[in-house]
Amino acid sequence: MSRAEQPSRRTLLTAAIAAAVAGGAVPAMAGTATAVEDRDKAAAARPVDNRAWTTYTDWRGGTAHGTRAVAGARPGLVIGTAAGTTDYTDPHTGRTATWEYGTWTSPVHRLSVPATEVIASWNAHTPAGTWLQTELQGTYSDGTDTPWYVMGRWAAGDEDIRRTSVDDQSDGKSSIWTDTFAVDEPASGLRLVSYRLRLTLYRRPGSGTTPKVWRVGAMGSDVPDRFTVPASTPGLARELTVPRYSQEIHKGQYPEYDNGGEAWCSPTSSQMIIEYWGGRLTEEQLSWVDPSYADPQICHAARYTYDYQYAGCGNWPFNAAYAATFDGLQGVVTRLGSLTDLETLIAAGIPAITSQSFLKTELTGAGYGTSGHLMTVIGFTADGDVIANDPASPSDEAVRRVYLRREFENIWLRTKRYNASGKVVSGTGGVCYLYFPAHPSPLQRKALAAVGVR
Repeated sequence: MSRAEQPSRRTLLTAAIAAAVAGGAVPAMAGTATAVEDRDKAAAARPVDNRAWTTYTDWRGGTAHGTRAVAGARPGLVIGTAAGTTDYTDPHTGRTATWEYGTWTSPVHRLSVPATEVIASWNAHTPAGTWLQTELQGTYSDGTDTPWYVMGRWAAGDEDIRRTSVDDQSDGKSSIWTDTFAVDEPASGLRLVSYRLRLTLYRRPGSGTTPKVWRVGAMGSDVPDRFTVPASTPGLARELTVPRYSQEIHKGQYPEYDNGGEAWCSPTSSQMIIEYWGGRLTEEQLSWVDPSYADPQICHAARYTYDYQYAGCGNWPFNAAYAATFDGLQGVVTRLGSLTDLETLIAAGIPAITSQSFLKTELTGAGYGTSGHLMTVIGFTADGDVIANDPASPSDEAVRRVYLRREFENIWLRTKRYNASGKVVSGTGGVCYLYFPAHPSPLQRKALAAVGVR
């Protein structure tokens, strides 16, 4: 399981989404006109706002200092003539180095859903000698502004810098909890009404190499807390063929990465979907792994999603960014509103990684309880139950599980729950990783748009 959701380490996303997906992306979901109208109304009221910058026009539309937009099949942002140099002391190695840099600041995005929480994510290529930083600055509903918050310092590798979140960021109204911007007191009515993102790209002086960012964006959300969620109606029977990997067979391996495999649910789930889309690691990339270990790609995924400040592999944007290092893939962190949303994605051939927490008695057949765990939803049975590749399984062969629809939907979407001591704690609120092709098919684009992702 993952420490990514432990309340002592992270404030969990506290909003659950009540929206159902608009009809049309799931052919098997026929219904009455009233049902379709209700679904459309729910989708229109979806309390999640996703905004991403991905096109050449997007990159041209921001404010650049030392960066430039590049066109092509996959437009992006690179360092042009650097804006200057700066020294960075890596807090995890103590090494200080000088870097050239350039910045890009997005236009202000006004949230369609004034938000209590925002999560940024990005997709980029960072060759050796380069890295990037993502920041967020927003305006509150009272008219005041946040500071520039660091949402992550990231590189695909770990030789130049150690990828890291940044703790102790707060202005008395909001705080950054690992990878999540959160209003400190949502009950006060304060919300974030707009934001802009800033990318800073770094390279070694005079090297001529550059990071390239293909996608940057953020997801904001705000819905009431709840212990239970409305039940959705089953509408799809389909199962995708997704590789099955167990995190548990890696117990004790590379404990420097979040205590070894017992905490690797996030990278294990990520690797399953990456390979579903055809992503493969080379023998050279895996050469550092002990050859006696099975599924060495899971060890690799853990190392290259590891957040050195958080001391874990469950940083949500870092997992999405890792997935996007594979050719032809992009990744985002979002929130979905029901199993209907997942059915829409599965119908288009898109599996999803869900985050949930539960007692052992709340998920029949799991055999464990957890304060936070990631698993991969790969389909639905004829009865509407959830087919999941659950990495908290004793072997690869045992990874495929079927979980009762009502139980799964509630533990995934609720925002409040009781722990084993009877204390009220946070639920995960519909958090989801989506990895999909850089150039989705028309059906895939329609499905992604139906759940608010473009």
